[in-house]
Amino acid sequence: MQPRWRAIISVALVVVSATAASMERQQQSAAIASAHPLATDAGRAVLDRGGNAFDAAVATAAALAVVEPYSSGLGGGGFFLLHRAADAHQVMVDARETAPAAVSEGLYLDGEGRPLRNATTVGGKAAAIPGLPAGLVHVATRYGSLPLTVLLAPAIRLAREGFPVDARYARIAKLREAYLRAGVNTTVFLDSGNAPAPGFILRQPELAATFERIARDGAEAFYRGPVAESLVETVNGAGGVWRAADLEGYRVLEREPIRFEYRGARITSAALPSAGGIALAQALGMLERFAIETPRSAHSAHLVIEALRRVFHDRARYLADPGFVRVPVTTLLSREYSARRASEIDRARASVSDTLADAPRAESHNTTHLSVVDSAGNRVAATLTINLLFGSGLVAPGTGVLINNEMDDFSLRDDVPNAFRLRGGAANRIEPGKRPLSSMTPTFVEDERGVLILGSPGGSRIVSQVLLAVLDYVHTPVVDLERIVAAPRYHHQFWPDRVEIEPQGFAAEWRADLSGRGHRIQSAARAWGNMQAVYKAHRSGVAQAASDPRGKGVAWY
Repeated sequence: MQPRWRAIISVALVVVSATAASMERQQQSAAIASAHPLATDAGRAVLDRGGNAFDAAVATAAALAVVEPYSSGLGGGGFFLLHRAADAHQVMVDARETAPAAVSEGLYLDGEGRPLRNATTVGGKAAAIPGLPAGLVHVATRYGSLPLTVLLAPAIRLAREGFPVDARYARIAKLREAYLRAGVNTTVFLDSGNAPAPGFILRQPELAATFERIARDGAEAFYRGPVAESLVETVNGAGGVWRAADLEGYRVLEREPIRFEYRGARITSAALPSAGGIALAQALGMLERFAIETPRSAHSAHLVIEALRRVFHDRARYLADPGFVRVPVTTLLSREYSARRASEIDRARASVSDTLADAPRAESHNTTHLSVVDSAGNRVAATLTINLLFGSGLVAPGTGVLINNEMDDFSLRDDVPNAFRLRGGAANRIEPGKRPLSSMTPTFVEDERGVLILGSPGGSRIVSQVLLAVLDYVHTPVVDLERIVAAPRYHHQFWPDRVEIEPQGFAAEWRADLSGRGHRIQSAARAWGNMQAVYKAHRSGVAQAASDPRGKGVAWY
């Protein structure tokens, strides 16, 4: 080979090698985790096209709305926690559902003031005005860099061409088979009226058409016109009280996140109407006053449980949509209040929930989460829901939109728990236009090592899942995402006065220690949650991701 050609080939090899190395660095500096592999693929494809983390979050959330109809969708809502690297701007995009204007507590009570069976969980009365379509468009147009037609293309393709359902879908559909048979247009999620077997191709052409309308015309395509008309007709035909003006008037809100520190880590989490960020801040504020060996030891678990008991007590007393209720957030998050609540904790014995001052007499797989970070450091933690599995059991004809049953997240009476056994007070009572209290807790945790982006579904158990993950991260010198998302979980929510534990992972000695302190231990029938976590190291810029082994999600980095 002549020297000239040898030199040219050498230069070419150097360029190819440098390009490959650059691509590898780019790949390692971005990461995404979601509850379904096809949704993760959608987000990854957007990152590969040069989109940022906000673009990827929209594409992933839209795809989840197709492949996890039991958990989220255009008929639901959620919270997007955003961090923009260029100016360190952080915001929570509140796309939570709202109560219709004509709603009243009387719709859900009989003549003697007793709750009507299933009124808040099944049919039109259970449905709140969806927020997710407006949320997707808001994040894409205000923070993204690619057009909606690109971001929604994966969801459109999955809805129109279909996708093979996995074992998780098949199991949940079997669990809700009778519900789907009895619903309005919900047999679309079945195979000839029966729960499908894994591998069944689920096609949703009407949902694809709705996504195409939104991709072309924005949120207006959902909240006005034929889609909105079908939604109103369907909900009211099943006992609801929606009006066209409810949809036309829906607005996404941008809120200041909850920010606080715990043992040197800076934590950013969801603001009201999520109870999660306040609960997380309160619990960690109390726990900072104790020596925590590891949150997995029995002694530390006792302290965590007592902190959870008190934050759920305060949730029931004070928390609600801040647009309707004056919530004493400053007081609840103050060091003085944390110290007072921590002083109530006996290091050796369990408290009794009903003896706490002013105790009231009185969310699992139904919700989903995604976490993403891009090469520039933009990041998103988004938790999305339609509430209970397959929502209210209503699909509006011609739209493919499965409608939520979020009205169950309001409080009817102090002594009436919701589907997650949560009790609430007057602050979270049903009012027109109000957003129901939520447990969704998308969170960022940042220290000198890097930043952790996480969240999970699980109803009221979301708060304890995120709390344990934060404790695992802060109190462990080596970051092990797989261990954080897989670690066994326990939970307390003030009422019922018991400690729920996952069926695996807790030794007999651990149970005996807590029982000896006066805690009532109850093993759940199955594990819960589906945590999605992403971590990016500050020094190296390398990103990694992990998806909860309890689910079927996929992490990419």
